[in-house]
Amino acid sequence: MDSSLPLVLTRTGSGPLHLQLAEQFRAAVRDGRLQAGHRLPSTRDLARELSVSRSVAQAAYDQLHAEGWIAGRTGSGTYVADVVPLQPVLRTAARPLAAAEPPLLTLRPGIPYISPTVDAGWRRAWREVSIQPPTRGYDHPAGLPDLRAALAEHVGRVRGIACGPENLLITDGTSHGLRLLLSLTLQQGDRIAIEDPGFATAVSAAQQYGLEVVDVGVDEDGLLVSDLTPDLSAVYVTPSHQYPLGGRLPVARRNELIRWARRTGATLIEDDYDSEFRYDVAPLPALAQLGLDQVVHLGTLSKLLSPALRLGWLVASPETVTRLAAYREEVGDWPGWPMQAAFLAMLRDGYLDQVIRRSRRLYSDRRNHTCEVLAPYGQIVGQDAGLHITLLLPGTDDRALAADARTAGVVVAPLSEYRRSVPGPPGLVIGYATPTDQDFHQALTRLCDLLGRRR
Repeated sequence: MDSSLPLVLTRTGSGPLHLQLAEQFRAAVRDGRLQAGHRLPSTRDLARELSVSRSVAQAAYDQLHAEGWIAGRTGSGTYVADVVPLQPVLRTAARPLAAAEPPLLTLRPGIPYISPTVDAGWRRAWREVSIQPPTRGYDHPAGLPDLRAALAEHVGRVRGIACGPENLLITDGTSHGLRLLLSLTLQQGDRIAIEDPGFATAVSAAQQYGLEVVDVGVDEDGLLVSDLTPDLSAVYVTPSHQYPLGGRLPVARRNELIRWARRTGATLIEDDYDSEFRYDVAPLPALAQLGLDQVVHLGTLSKLLSPALRLGWLVASPETVTRLAAYREEVGDWPGWPMQAAFLAMLRDGYLDQVIRRSRRLYSDRRNHTCEVLAPYGQIVGQDAGLHITLLLPGTDDRALAADARTAGVVVAPLSEYRRSVPGPPGLVIGYATPTDQDFHQALTRLCDLLGRRR
């Protein structure tokens, strides 16, 4: 090896000597000081030249040979391999950071209140998980058996659905359960009815699997069952609290929907996203209580605890659950053990029930205040349940209004975001659950100022 090649090893440098030596060889190849075919000195000569042990030189050569930088020729020695050096990427000068914008106050729907302090029930659940060994191998693809049993009892008690563990599949949330169901039970080209206005994620999920989405209107009671056609394969519906207008499907219309599904063979997909929170009467029984032969029920922790938990459940016939579990076993797509185990602990010690009761009191007070301060500006609908109200504002450009609200530091959702082809009045969908008390009142004050100026 050319003795003029600078190689400097320092025993106080970073890293072992053989790695320092290997990196200096790489640098020499990258910058062209060492060319392909250049003969390298023996490990003995290199060690003597650098005043290191031969084992250091040998370890460096072994590393370079393993990476493909050098190659040995029998009876001839060691040579630089035919490596085309890459040009180093030039780092551009970093742009100066823009001044931080003041934080936005959010009144978007669908996110529960999360206390900045961790309460005892949450700590108990995770403490219980921390002292358990993980399961041997992989979990059951339908979910932990004990969790499915506990959740079947919970769903039966609070939602009126007669079911057992064989009817339960643990999911990563509503959207995950919906996608699993659509991918396995429907075929490309099948027609699925979805409420309009309605949940945009359900529309995108259906379109993702090549389904034809049929927009079906709603009135003050929810889905217009009379508008359903017999060529539909499925209907996605939010019967306990229509999203986002808030109608609740009355018993007569529920019975009509079930009779229609049995007559046509269509699957009813019930999204039960926030039914635990009613402020006028007890929570309405789930549509699925009328028959799991036609209804698949989707539940979630997103509105109860946090959407960040990514955990929910699907209630269906045993045949459907078995089929979905077999598919998940093939693709390895189910929630991890720690979150399932924590959820089981929350169910067993009553923590989830405690959270629901506490949240219901908070949301009821905030609902009352929201309706009181916004009533002068438009018609309020959907105020009997959930985490949001909808303020109808006929003749208003609600997207422009939402943009102005954002400029004022408040995030709200325009009702037009939820509409597709069925006409209806514009408005704002206003969530009241998420902010702290101070941010909640400040956000409403700013929104009322904006609405007052526009009026």
